[in-house]
Amino acid sequence: MSYFLLATLFLAIIAFEVPGLVKKRLWRELTVFAVLLVIGMVYSFGQVLELPLPNPAHGIEAVFKPLSQMLEKMIT
Repeated sequence: MSYFLLATLFLAIIAFEVPGLVKKRLWRELTVFAVLLVIGMVYSFGQVLELPLPNPAHGIEAVFKPLSQMLEKMIT
């Protein structure tokens, strides 16, 4: 049941947002919207299916930790 509700929610979001973006020919915004929506769908269905999902905080930490260490060395 929750799969159906989740799919219905995403279809409603698409039906509400996409026609306006296409009508205004906002192709870059439509692309970003689609990418973020797909990421959201994958994580949402992963949660519903109880799949082991990666933690986004680990990816952010992997990117910014070397940068923060470099800045710390520059300051001290």
